[in-house]
Amino acid sequence: MRPWRRRMRDTVDPMARPLLGLAPPRGYSPDFLTPAQGVDGIESGIEMILTTPRARLRAELAVLGRQRRLPPGVGALADGRPEALRGLGGALRRYHRQALTPYWPQIRASVEADREQRARAFLAGGTERLLGSLHPTIRWEPPVLLVAYPVDSELRLEGRGLRLVPSFFCRGTPIALRDTTLPPVLVYPVARAIGALDPAPAAGGDRLARLLGRTRAATLYTIADAEHTTGNEIARRLAISPASASEHATVLRDAGLIQSLRVRNTTRHTLTRLGMELLEGRSPVVVPGAVPGAVPRVPAARQDAGCP
Repeated sequence: MRPWRRRMRDTVDPMARPLLGLAPPRGYSPDFLTPAQGVDGIESGIEMILTTPRARLRAELAVLGRQRRLPPGVGALADGRPEALRGLGGALRRYHRQALTPYWPQIRASVEADREQRARAFLAGGTERLLGSLHPTIRWEPPVLLVAYPVDSELRLEGRGLRLVPSFFCRGTPIALRDTTLPPVLVYPVARAIGALDPAPAAGGDRLARLLGRTRAATLYTIADAEHTTGNEIARRLAISPASASEHATVLRDAGLIQSLRVRNTTRHTLTRLGMELLEGRSPVVVPGAVPGAVPRVPAARQDAGCP
């Protein structure tokens, strides 16, 4: 990842650089910067960050301040001042757009490959096989999950579930939230392909726009940008009507580029393998007679089953 880090040092907007002081590559980072709602996409994650209670902002930034020098303006952020929160939201959006969006198909492909591997482990041997397959630094010794962690710590679930989060950027050892009162999360590294963060071809977006049309191509990129994107989120981000967003999603689904999951009254969209390969500029193998992404209906009680 060194070439990617060098490119980011040279190209990231200076307005986004204060984030590096809030989320250092080693040591503590405030838990409020990694909300669980971030799985629903960058905008929902930022919205949760910006609505963090003032007491939590102050407490977690104080922990960070005891370990390293804080960047300018953190005092205003700790006080929950609106202008400081807006600045943080803007910095997060700029960093995401410049450092992550150009590589998102590759990142998603690595994470999806890991999820498929974990699903196979679970089907083959249940929870024990799944937990034992996560990472060489994680060992399942029933009823305890042992993790080679930089500091000594013990987290008791006490009936709570454990959310497992595969991470493209997590290196070396898994990480967890510092605050044990928050919903338990374990972030573990995924395998990365060599060259996974090489820049995508510059003209790829233009080619896709010529193939699909600019708005439909933007719809596909928007779905790639977030897990389980809804039609309303597409409409809001592209400044189009919900009806138009639904129409574009239907065409993409019929082409087999996305799949949709309906839970209660909400339909959520995610990329298929074919869609990921198209965004990556690879030549997918098309199987004759393959069924395009269907719209299964899932019982509401199972929409967020989590890990037992």
